[in-house]
Amino acid sequence: MAVGADLEPGTLLDAYRTGLFPMPVGRRRLAWFSPDPRAVLPPGAAHVSRSLRRVARRFEVSCNTCFEDVVRGCADPTRPHGWIDEAIVEAYAELHRMGWAHSVEVWSDGDLVGGLYGVSIGAFFAGESMFHRATGASKVALVVADRIVADGTGSLFDVQWATDHLRSMGVVEVSRAAYLEHLRIATAAPGPQWSIPAIDDW
Repeated sequence: MAVGADLEPGTLLDAYRTGLFPMPVGRRRLAWFSPDPRAVLPPGAAHVSRSLRRVARRFEVSCNTCFEDVVRGCADPTRPHGWIDEAIVEAYAELHRMGWAHSVEVWSDGDLVGGLYGVSIGAFFAGESMFHRATGASKVALVVADRIVADGTGSLFDVQWATDHLRSMGVVEVSRAAYLEHLRIATAAPGPQWSIPAIDDW
């Protein structure tokens, strides 16, 4: 939709409120995207298979305890198609310090093995990226984030683009027009409390 601008907090928040999100392309050029269709996770719809339920009990889960470590996990340079550079890390860490960005962390024996981070405005959450170093860890992070976001009235969980993996977790696609209307409602609604739901309740 556009190229340029900066990653200042005000720029980012205004972009999310209008349906845009940033991603570096090419040689460090900053671009702004608004896909049509848009991929979203309906409130509380994250699919929990029997195998995931079993795997989840091996992990501990926390929220907002090491936000920057989660972003850097997502920025692992060995990952294919990686786009998270140092400017992105610093920009979202600043949003987190201001209370606009959140992370879910997944642990095994004291080691960070997975997580997810994104931007929250009212009942709207834009899931930016997730990672795993243990089987099932990113799925657990997504389900926990879904349970948190779904607790808000009129919530909207944006995942930007659909992949086969995300579709298997319950993600669907909606038109840009429908997304923008839901976005308007969600950003004006009270947001959820960012606390961890019990995995035993799945």
